[in-house]
Amino acid sequence: MHCYWSSSCQKCALKSHCTPSKNRRVRRWEHEAVLEQMQHRLNQAPDMMRVRKRTVEHPFGTLKQWMGSTHFLTRKLVGVSAEMSLNVLAYNMKRVMKIVGTEGLMKAITA
Repeated sequence: MHCYWSSSCQKCALKSHCTPSKNRRVRRWEHEAVLEQMQHRLNQAPDMMRVRKRTVEHPFGTLKQWMGSTHFLTRKLVGVSAEMSLNVLAYNMKRVMKIVGTEGLMKAITA
């Protein structure tokens, strides 16, 4: 996060619409420009989001179905993160077994 502020707010004609404090403080993530570029690209080609939804949503739908499509069994961020990680690992392992087979997976693991 980059934090910066300006002392020229006192002279600005728009200060009453902007901030009640003496200075305006602005926080900006160090990679905010990347997000802005991505948003600009999406605005230029709205079909990109439809393609992304088709590509990405399938694994999440499958995981949600495996989990019972209700809720996580654990509480707090640490537990939920671990539960989701295990579900993603199981999903990826199942996909690998379908693609290369169990023998190919065992060879890759032992290599």
